[in-house]
Amino acid sequence: MHVLILGSGVIGTTMAYYMARDGHQVTVVDRQPGPALETSFANAGEVSPGYSAPWAGPGVPLKAIKWLLMHNSPLVIKPMLDPAMWRWGLAMLANCTAARYRVNKSRMVRLAEYSRDCLRQLRAETGIRYDERSQGTLQLFRTQKQLDGVGKDVEILEDFGVPYQVLDRPGYLEHEPALADVQEKFVGALRLPGDETGDCYKFTSEIAAMAAELGVDFRFGVSIDAIEYAVDRISGVRTSAGRLAADHYVLALGSYSPLLARPLGIDLPIYPVKGFSITVPITDAERAPQSTIMDETHKVAVTRLGDRIRVGGTAQLSGYDLQLEAGRRRTLEFVVQDLFPRGGDVGRAEFWTGLRPMTPDGTPIIGDSPYSNLSLCTGHGTLGWTMAAGTGRLMSDLVSGRRPEIDTEGLALSRYRRTVSKPTHTQGEAIQCKAS
Repeated sequence: MHVLILGSGVIGTTMAYYMARDGHQVTVVDRQPGPALETSFANAGEVSPGYSAPWAGPGVPLKAIKWLLMHNSPLVIKPMLDPAMWRWGLAMLANCTAARYRVNKSRMVRLAEYSRDCLRQLRAETGIRYDERSQGTLQLFRTQKQLDGVGKDVEILEDFGVPYQVLDRPGYLEHEPALADVQEKFVGALRLPGDETGDCYKFTSEIAAMAAELGVDFRFGVSIDAIEYAVDRISGVRTSAGRLAADHYVLALGSYSPLLARPLGIDLPIYPVKGFSITVPITDAERAPQSTIMDETHKVAVTRLGDRIRVGGTAQLSGYDLQLEAGRRRTLEFVVQDLFPRGGDVGRAEFWTGLRPMTPDGTPIIGDSPYSNLSLCTGHGTLGWTMAAGTGRLMSDLVSGRRPEIDTEGLALSRYRRTVSKPTHTQGEAIQCKAS
């Protein structure tokens, strides 16, 4: 089968590898000159199934108000007359209940745990290297209230057999000794020993090379101008390099997926949540993190990637704006200097921003669409790197007609019970796409 994948981020590229390995003819189209040059380029570096959780949860609305008032706020909302943002926000608020949180987190952990296992298998089979470490994630709490609040997460971790440790100060210092200089700032931690870290861009570049060796045709520097349909099937994609056709199509354009799906009558509940990172060269390896630290107060991750420290965080609602903002950089610099003041040279940090494709319930949208030969694979939010290998394997199984190795309940668009209004264009007419 010839499969055309729209998007060469970590999701689309990993999927292409698995599909080619399964014998499919695969073409990948992306407007960028290479793989993983947008949201996948400089994320926080976490492969954290244990930390997979929806942003929508009990108490989050009140917390959001407090975050907005913080000096180094983890949340920024730019006032906009954007109906899509407000619809998405209201849908997220509807998921801020204990019952919804438990359902949503269980779906996310199921996929993330499977993905971590697929990544380990992939590493063993191919020898792929990407500054990976397997030393877990340490979620740090600055207040006793934060530490006491881990109960609901621990229950779900236990349900899925995810290992964890609740640690006091001496306990977390065993795993991150560089925190000894600032230990009085934290009352305890939740450690997730099964989590990993790694450079998402390096991984995607390597897996793209392996996919190309298997015959995947990457069409880089190609923008998507329009798509074509006939009744209930996609008939082709019009691009800057000409018309492309295939037997099956997969939409994996992250935050830009709704722009491509909307003309088809598919309403994807995804909104771009802007994130930022800095990459700091390590100056003292003994004073730098060993793995990933998550500062619960500021919602910022600090990760060791080889000879660099990646600091990622902040959630900004401002549409598709990609402007770098000095205020967000100051927050990231504050956190890394607050935790590891002598670990790296912040003055030489590289600053980056990307758009996370967030669903209101946190779970990605993976599966079929109203069009018989179009699959959806988008909406992974902050967990695209964590869920990439499992998503790629799962999508290859679905497209190949095999039964997936995990339960797919709750992953498809149908969980939103949305009605789909098919386009009223004449059969075969091109539908303009603004995604590129």
